Amino acid sequence: MATFTHITVEYSFQDRIATVTLRRPQVHNAFNAVVLQDLMTAFTELGADERLHAIVLTGEGPSFSAGADINAMKEAITFTEEQNLEDALRLADLLDTINNCPCPVVARVNGTAMGGGVGLIAVCDIAIAAESARFAFSEVKLGIAPAVISPYVVRKIGETNARALFVTGERFSAARAHTLGLVHAVVPPEQLDDAVQNALNELLTSAPQAMRACKKLALSVGGMNHDEARRYTARTIASLRTGTEGQEGLQAFLEKRKPAWIHS
Repeated sequence: MATFTHITVEYSFQDRIATVTLRRPQVHNAFNAVVLQDLMTAFTELGADERLHAIVLTGEGPSFSAGADINAMKEAITFTEEQNLEDALRLADLLDTINNCPCPVVARVNGTAMGGGVGLIAVCDIAIAAESARFAFSEVKLGIAPAVISPYVVRKIGETNARALFVTGERFSAARAHTLGLVHAVVPPEQLDDAVQNALNELLTSAPQAMRACKKLALSVGGMNHDEARRYTARTIASLRTGTEGQEGLQAFLEKRKPAWIHS
């Protein structure tokens, strides 16, 4: 694993869980070019690690992520349109990488998320937030738009909610984020780690390759026509049933024992 400037990557549970922590608490874990590159490198490497049952993404300090760094925004004022395009594509590529990471990604939303920070949550598979967290698509207040994050956000919260929240830029609570479908659970701050651990416990008992197949199903089936979905889903289950995990899982069930991927 590479050495990073603004994030840390730690392994736990016999290297089956990786935790990626944004470490710029003094600026509320805002993005700059180095943060984006750190995250891209980390998720590219972690996505290739087939031992993993989950990757946790979180922030150090009181905030999850405030989105774009103020100094990065100052630089963007002097950029040409072409330079701004390249800058935006870096964020787009990162979001695509996390969204399509083969391994399940869990957002541990420890505090406020603004703009691009909400985009990070939207590309995670499971999002658990402290009830003190606040959210906003604040770009419109700066004369810009949540453009790059919008494909993922709209998929999570729907067009009707995006139309309202994108144009107002208003702050909203964790409870509302839950109602919108942006996060899956909201808990008191002191219970956040327990809630994340409960989710990880479920993932640790799930077969790692089967989880990857399940995530791929969830991401892809909705965009397929009937014939594509028919063939893809049938091929998926046939492959899994005859694969190592499928065979082991069925044998373990019949023999009333834990399957091999569950460590004691």
